[in-house]
Amino acid sequence: MTLGRLNHVGVATPSIEKSIPIYRDLLGATKIHEAFDLPAQGVRVCFVDTPNSQIELIEPLGETSPILKFLEKNPLGGQHHVCFEVPDIHAAKAEMEAKGAKVLGEPRIGAHGTPVIFVHPKDMGGVLVELMEAPKREH
Repeated sequence: MTLGRLNHVGVATPSIEKSIPIYRDLLGATKIHEAFDLPAQGVRVCFVDTPNSQIELIEPLGETSPILKFLEKNPLGGQHHVCFEVPDIHAAKAEMEAKGAKVLGEPRIGAHGTPVIFVHPKDMGGVLVELMEAPKREH
């Protein structure tokens, strides 16, 4: 497995609508994508473009959302995860497990439409790490 570029930093928020002005008005973000629901993952997401990456604003969707516990501990929200691109998600999963890291579940389709996995923070220095199969880019 080869670690690819930082794709995004996931930021949990109780309200995407209330978080957007932080990135637009305080930080000067000019490209904020339309928010959309990801029911299979129990979240609503909105991407904010930066010159070299993205911020993924994540809001709970429903009472079983996996980020509800995070927001209970951090009511204002905060950094939830970092996401790195990898060439092959299945090879990355196998390698992480072979090295003793706990992968949380099977690969599933993430917000960018490509397969993702999450690696437990206890094995990643306290940081929840998402590995994402690199999307096909137009040149």
